Amino acid sequence: MAEFSSHVPGTFSWVELATTDREAGVAFYGALFGWEVSDAPIGRNEIYSMFQMRGKEVAAAYTMMADERKLGVPSHWNLYVTVTSADDAARKAGELGAKVLALPFDVMDVGRMAVLQDPAGAVFCVWQAKTHIGARILNEPGALCWSELTTRDPSAAEAFYTALFGWAAKHGAASTLPHYTELGLPGEHPGAGMLKMPDSMPASVPSYWMPYFQVNDADASAAKAKELGAVLMVGPNDIPNLGRFAILKDPQGAMFAVYTFAGA
Repeated sequence: MAEFSSHVPGTFSWVELATTDREAGVAFYGALFGWEVSDAPIGRNEIYSMFQMRGKEVAAAYTMMADERKLGVPSHWNLYVTVTSADDAARKAGELGAKVLALPFDVMDVGRMAVLQDPAGAVFCVWQAKTHIGARILNEPGALCWSELTTRDPSAAEAFYTALFGWAAKHGAASTLPHYTELGLPGEHPGAGMLKMPDSMPASVPSYWMPYFQVNDADASAAKAKELGAVLMVGPNDIPNLGRFAILKDPQGAMFAVYTFAGA
């Protein structure tokens, strides 16, 4: 079991599904991962669904805002990095060339956050915890185990994130892909990876962060996801000596991956 009561600044600590159909999204992921659900009202006529395992939060889901839908933003997963100060992180990100899509704001008494877009176009969030630390379970089946950036400009992205969070970059590591880069705090096990977006991808596709959820059997989970209405995008494929993964798109269009560690 990998349970947490706090998260080190500079680590991914929360994932949140922004979807066009919250109820359908909750049903899909609940059936796929066996997540329990606890709903809480937010704003007027809106619901924030907390996904849980053993009564502990692992992720969440909400209905996308109207302004996002008008802009044609598809369903997606938001990834959060814990920081000491959301205000300081947003300020520094702006100085490093990011766009501050949402200025730092309080989320009731649970924390303070900002929404940022890195210089290569990928959107992510920073989280200053108060009563809500983020995920209380990580790195076990049913929970987030890896975060991956697919970017049109790896050099710019690496310079940005290493300066913003103090991450170290390890090139060509833990993968047969020569241009795969691991990212994480120095001296800590990397929690994220980065690869260049294929040149064949349409120009309309922006750089993006995607979550990997650990599972006991990547093939079985991918097959189950397909039965539940997901589209298989990649795999299942092996990463020699490390594990096996598949990338999927849920019925509302949000991309995610499932991962089984070798020997698990």
